[in-house]
Amino acid sequence: MAGFSRSRDDGAPVPGARILVVVAQFNAETTTLLRQGALEALSKLGAEAIVIEVPGALEIACAAAIALDAGKEAGAPYDGLVALGCVIRGETYHFEIVANESARALIDLSVAMRLPLGNGILTVENEAQAITRADPEQGNKGADAALAALSLVRLAREAGARA
Repeated sequence: MAGFSRSRDDGAPVPGARILVVVAQFNAETTTLLRQGALEALSKLGAEAIVIEVPGALEIACAAAIALDAGKEAGAPYDGLVALGCVIRGETYHFEIVANESARALIDLSVAMRLPLGNGILTVENEAQAITRADPEQGNKGADAALAALSLVRLAREAGARA
C-alpha cells in the first residue's frame, strides 16, 4: 500500500493553527491510535488541536459542521479539520455505505467551506490491517491525516485565504 507522499514542507511549523479533530469511537482501539498519531503531529508543528468524539464515521461530517459553525460564531474559527475513524469490512453492504458516504460528506464539507481536510478514516478488510495502519509505530495514518490538513492550511495561508 502506498503511503502519504511527504512534501518538502511537512516539517514546517504552522503556529497558531486551530485544527478540529473529530474522532469516531467505533473501533476504539484503532481510533485511539489514530488520535495519538494525529495529536503528536499537530503538536510538533505548533498547531492547537480541539478534539471531539462521535459514535461512528457517518457522524463525523455532521459533528464537524456543527463545531465549525460554533467556532465561527464564537469568533474562534478553525483553520482545518482532521477526521479519524475506522470502517472494517463485514458481511453486508453496510461497509460500502459507511466508507463511501463518510468520505463524500467530508469532501462536500471541505470544498463548500474551503476547509483544509485531512481524511484519516481507515477503510480496511480486517482489524489487523486497521491496527497496522493506525499504530504510530507502523503506518501512522493519524499523523498522515494531520499533515495533509496542515499542508492545506499552509496553502490557504500562502494564498491569503485564512490568517
